[in-house]
Amino acid sequence: MYTSLELIILLLVCSVGLVALLRNAKLPPMIAYFLVGLILGPSGFSVLIDSESNRHLVEFGIVFLMFTIGLEFSLPTLNSMRKILFGVGLAQVGITLVLSTMIAMFIGLSFIDGFVVGAAITMSSTAVVSKILMERLDLNSRHGKLSIGILLFQDLAVIPVLILIATLSNSSLNMFQSFMIVIFKAAILFSIVFWIGRPIMNAWFDLIARQKSSELFVLNVLMITLLFSYITHLSGLSYALGAFIAGMIISETHYRYQVESDIAPFRDILLGLFFITVGMMLNTQILYDNIVLIISLLIGLILFKSILIAFLIKIFGYEPGVGIRTGVILAHAGEFSFVILALVQQEQLLDTSLTQIVLSVALLSMLIAPFIIQMNGKIARKLSKSYLVNSKNNVHKIEELGKQFKDHVILCGFGRSGQYLARFLQEEKIKYIAIDIDMSRVNDAAIAGESVVYGDASRFEVLKAAGLAEARGLIVTYADDRASEKVLRVTRSHNKTIPIIVRTMDESGIEKLRSSGADEVVPEVLEGSLMLASHALVMFDVPLSRVIKRIREFRESKYKIFKGYFKGVSDEKEDLMNQHQLHSIEIKNKSFINGKALAELPLDEFGVSIHHLRRPNMLEDIEPRNDLILSSGDVIVLLGHFDEIRLFENYSANGK
Repeated sequence: MYTSLELIILLLVCSVGLVALLRNAKLPPMIAYFLVGLILGPSGFSVLIDSESNRHLVEFGIVFLMFTIGLEFSLPTLNSMRKILFGVGLAQVGITLVLSTMIAMFIGLSFIDGFVVGAAITMSSTAVVSKILMERLDLNSRHGKLSIGILLFQDLAVIPVLILIATLSNSSLNMFQSFMIVIFKAAILFSIVFWIGRPIMNAWFDLIARQKSSELFVLNVLMITLLFSYITHLSGLSYALGAFIAGMIISETHYRYQVESDIAPFRDILLGLFFITVGMMLNTQILYDNIVLIISLLIGLILFKSILIAFLIKIFGYEPGVGIRTGVILAHAGEFSFVILALVQQEQLLDTSLTQIVLSVALLSMLIAPFIIQMNGKIARKLSKSYLVNSKNNVHKIEELGKQFKDHVILCGFGRSGQYLARFLQEEKIKYIAIDIDMSRVNDAAIAGESVVYGDASRFEVLKAAGLAEARGLIVTYADDRASEKVLRVTRSHNKTIPIIVRTMDESGIEKLRSSGADEVVPEVLEGSLMLASHALVMFDVPLSRVIKRIREFRESKYKIFKGYFKGVSDEKEDLMNQHQLHSIEIKNKSFINGKALAELPLDEFGVSIHHLRRPNMLEDIEPRNDLILSSGDVIVLLGHFDEIRLFENYSANGK
């Protein structure tokens, strides 16, 4: 027998080793946790045993997974993607559940068996798909947006599924009663989210945040998550639903990003333990005895989901190739498949052998998912001749137009900014070719005589056809840093010298875009501030020549004067984690850094810098110098990221 400490050490060693190994193979960490559970569980060395405490860990892992999913939901996001979510997503989940139930009843299984199996296989992995699409910079492609939209609906569909499973386990209720109870309870809970939750939660978090204690903030998040989970459990629903509702309420507040950052360590550890327990569930003997059936079902699952999703996307007006790409991306099972199977096993709704077979199919599909997803484009071009022909025709049209131009500018994107820029170029008699992926916009603009073509500017074939070799410059006109990075990488891999200008929203992406190959990066917010300042200075009788000089200096200093700003409640939509911000700290008598010289402060260790310093009764800001001694009443203004500033603030108060 192992002691508790020995068991923890063994789990950590196995987990760290396998996660590192699988990350090198570009496989998700959850597969490593599965393997740890399989190796150390009943089917392996029997180091880990099924116990009540392990089942509680499973529940807590699900709770924090659902809380994180809840944080990612917001009403504006759901509304903007409603066609995909409640069109393709709803149809995919509904058809899968109906067909699996019908097939189950046809082969002699129960309605519940069919529903549970269908619920498990209809899910795909949000973690795997979003990670791969992000790495490939495909999130903003048509198949990327469709995939994310369908995944969002699947995540949303988990809620009624979990409620139904918990309700179906109550043998005293018939099917109609179960559904009515689910609808009634869900209506009450979500009315709380949308009508009552946000103002109360905002006020409560404001109160907690004013205490300026990171420990209190984290404890508050844990308290709210578990409190909501317990309330839903008392009402006869699952712990996971309460966590999801808590996440949704907090996602509508301006503390969303801080909560997401604080909860990440707990979530990742508990999810790791959850997937270890799922690995313990797998019976290798049943897997071995039914290997032919499991492989057959695996192939059937991949084909069924791919064909169904491709067919539905075609019905909703997209070309077959886009549907095939999306279907291939979502053809596997997901982490919620295991959540459903774990809950089903606890409620004893499925036969053990059937649970093991479904679990094996889901696990194998996730193992091969990264490799299949990487080939989605090749598969689509192989299976859909029209997709390949359309792609070639588009490139040919661009080539025909490109041959008419030399020493021109390539505009990537022809939205409002792209069109305004094109008008400036026309005024100066500079030729351009614009590339845009919105067919409706391209058709309207082309009929009006604009030099715009349909295509994906992140593909080298498209840029080459647009005359990349002969162009005098390339401008990315949309403020999407990930899409811009893809254009930059493709362009720089084939043309090292062409000048490139990229548009971005703010200062957070400037350095990354420059390192990817941009010669100039135009941050929209900062340029707007410069224009506002220039008009104000001219209005206040500052000579125009001086204004122009100042603006030029600001640009040449890479907008240094604009680095960081004081964030407030109205900035709730800003990503606090990725941007520099300013924060003031007043030195008190009991402050740890009172009486210390600036040179003694470990600023580099915390990743912050002192923007400036103010002293009582002094009107001018003081430039930071190493020999300055801090005293009570001084105010230091820090520049850094959200977490770095918070850690240094704790250090300045108590030295920890």
